[in-house]
Amino acid sequence: MTTTATSSEMQALKARLKATWESGDYGVFARYLEPGALTFLERLDLRPGERFLDVACGAGQLVIPAARAGIDAAGVDIAANLIEQARKRATAEGLPARFDEGDAEDLPYPDASFDVVSSLFGAIFAPRPDRVAAELLRVCRPGGRIVMGNWTPGGFIGGMFRLMGRHVPPSPLMPSPMLWGDEATVRERLGSGVREVRFERVAYPFVYPFGPAEVVEFFRTYYGPTNRAFASLDEGGQAALRAELEAHWAGHNQATDGTTRLDSELLRVEAIRA
Repeated sequence: MTTTATSSEMQALKARLKATWESGDYGVFARYLEPGALTFLERLDLRPGERFLDVACGAGQLVIPAARAGIDAAGVDIAANLIEQARKRATAEGLPARFDEGDAEDLPYPDASFDVVSSLFGAIFAPRPDRVAAELLRVCRPGGRIVMGNWTPGGFIGGMFRLMGRHVPPSPLMPSPMLWGDEATVRERLGSGVREVRFERVAYPFVYPFGPAEVVEFFRTYYGPTNRAFASLDEGGQAALRAELEAHWAGHNQATDGTTRLDSELLRVEAIRA
C-alpha cells in the first residue's frame, strides 16, 4: 500500500534510491548477468541506423554491445558512478555510445527521440511507475518499440525482495517494483500510449562459480539494494538476513558441484508506440 508523498518526502526517497544504486558496484555485479542481458539484447533485433535508448542502463551492459554492432545507442541511469564507468568503457573501445545521468521519471531527451526504448529490470525500481511509463512513451517515436524485462512477483528475485522486505520494510511511498511483472498492471500503465503489447515469460539465468553462501556475500558487496539492506541492520539482524538469503539461494540451486545455477522468471514486454 502506498501513501501520498509530499514534495520533500519524494525528494528524500529519490535521494535514498540514488544512494542505493551508487553503493556496491553494479558494474562488477552485472558481469555474471551478461549472458542473459546479451540474449535480451539479441532479441531486440536492433538494426543499424536505429536510435536505441536503454533506461536504467547500469554500466552499459546493453548499450556497449549494441554500439559495437553499429547501433546508435544511448543509456541513462540515476547512478553517476555507473554512468562514469560506462563512459570509460565506451571511450576505451572507441565507441560513440552516449551515456547520461538522468531519472527514468524525467528523461533528458526530446519527444520521439528513439526508435527503440528498453529497460532490463532497471526502470522498475523508480518510485512513480506512472511517470516512468509516460516517459518511456514520450521519448519513443510513434510506431517505435518499448521493450522491458521485468522481474515477476512469483519469480526467484521477487521472492528475494519479499524476504529482504521482511527485514528492512520498503518505503510506503512506492509500490512494489515487482508489479511491473504483472501483465494487467503493465497494460494499465502503458494504456492508450501503445497500440499493441505482447508478453512472454522467460527464464533469466543466474550462474556463479561459487556456492550460495558466497553468492549472498557477492550480492551484499556489489548489489546496491542488498548492500544497503545489510548496512541498515545491526549485527543480529544481518545474521538473520544472511541466513534466510542463503537458504533462499540454496533451496533453488540446481547445481550439485559447489557452484550456483538457477533461473528467475522475467516478464518480457514488447509494445508498439501508438
